[in-house]
Amino acid sequence: LPGWGSQSSKVQIHHNTWLHFPGHNLRWILTFTLLFVHVCEIAEGIVSDTQMKSRHLHLFLPAIMGFVAATVSIVYYHNIETSNFPKLLLALFLYWIMAFVTKTIKLVRYCQDGVPFSQLRFCITGIMVILYGLLMAVEINVIRVRRYVFFMNPQKVKPPEDLQDLGVRFLQPFVNLLSKATYWWMNTLIISAHKKPVDLKAIGKLPIAMRALTNYVCLKEAYEEQKKKVEDHPNRSPSIWLAMYSAFGRPILLSSTFRYLADLLGFAGPLCISGIVQGFQNTTNNTNTTEKDPSNSYLSSEEFLRNVYVLAVLLFLALILQRTFLQASYYVTTETGINLRGAL
Repeated sequence: LPGWGSQSSKVQIHHNTWLHFPGHNLRWILTFTLLFVHVCEIAEGIVSDTQMKSRHLHLFLPAIMGFVAATVSIVYYHNIETSNFPKLLLALFLYWIMAFVTKTIKLVRYCQDGVPFSQLRFCITGIMVILYGLLMAVEINVIRVRRYVFFMNPQKVKPPEDLQDLGVRFLQPFVNLLSKATYWWMNTLIISAHKKPVDLKAIGKLPIAMRALTNYVCLKEAYEEQKKKVEDHPNRSPSIWLAMYSAFGRPILLSSTFRYLADLLGFAGPLCISGIVQGFQNTTNNTNTTEKDPSNSYLSSEEFLRNVYVLAVLLFLALILQRTFLQASYYVTTETGINLRGAL
């Protein structure tokens, strides 16, 4: 079909990391959240199934398929974005619509059956309806901004100047969210450094946004704004502190937010370990098991969190997320400090 090829400009770039579509970070965050909810759904189904004498695969097999589908969707999206074929996102858009409709029907059915809101399966289904709806909104925003499918003149995009410069090897600002969090893009440099010593040519130039001149101009403009604000007050002088906050306040707040989230996740370890110890004690003291009614196999959040295996998985995920947020905080703080020092 005509017009279904790549919408990239004819400028050639040497990095396959160019992020073309709007809402990139939001999509990855929503997909990661969706994967976590699917893990909770799988765990809820398995825990419910273990409380019955007969097997009921329908309690967790659909959740496993949903987890696999969500994983395939983010891989599919990544390849479409780096190759810039936005029209192929239509298949993903249709999948979000079907998933949203099916989960909505399931939620309505729970309401009709009188399943209370306190039941975990009802909450999980409601959260998934919200997530699928938000992912649909992200796809609609891509259609609106890139102007494909229903528009006669699709938007042409041009790669950032840094990606056109063969000397720029620092790709942290231009890779996807997962690669940023894990520094996966640095594997090539690490492998080459393992084989032979790294020289300045292999490291390359800094991106434009991290150069001293760029940050100097940014700080100078913020300081000039401070001077304009105090022109009507002869007794006041412009504040370099307010200028620094105006120019570099957003990354500082972002770093603080990451650190606060990491500190909050630090409470997950003691809480989970305490729950695991208490769960083993309860298992030792109470060996009687009762079979649940298959027609009413719903777990509450409290019953779900009493399972020691669930707590172990939550502890594992919380520790990974804590280290990720902590490392992100360190990185943003270091980068902002370097930029600010160069600006001064």
